[in-house]
Amino acid sequence: MPIRPVKELVADAKARIVSLTPQEAQAKADAGEALLVDIRDIRELKRDGRVPGAFHAPRGMLEFWIDPSSPYHKPALATDRTLILFCASAWRSALSADALQNFGVDAVAEMSGGFGAWRDAGLPVETD
Repeated sequence: MPIRPVKELVADAKARIVSLTPQEAQAKADAGEALLVDIRDIRELKRDGRVPGAFHAPRGMLEFWIDPSSPYHKPALATDRTLILFCASAWRSALSADALQNFGVDAVAEMSGGFGAWRDAGLPVETD
């Protein structure tokens, strides 16, 4: 059986999740309605910069950090705010938002275009 292309997996996930523009994501975060969650690798943050105020939860740890019964749980993710996930270009974040919905997280979305779209829109970026 051939491997299913990741592009198809992402397209399927995007059909099941909420996608917000960077401007919508920023407005919700600024209003206190959402927590921006950066799932990129730490090397990407150091190289490309970060969204001010975003919580960093590397993709590989996301489910462990969100589960209150996990020894790795991060209380910042136990919030009534919508978790708006983003990565570099919105592939990993789409798959992650879909996975969290399957995990039982209702208030989750992804930022369309990811960090690249945020930066290209001229929204704030912090660099080391």
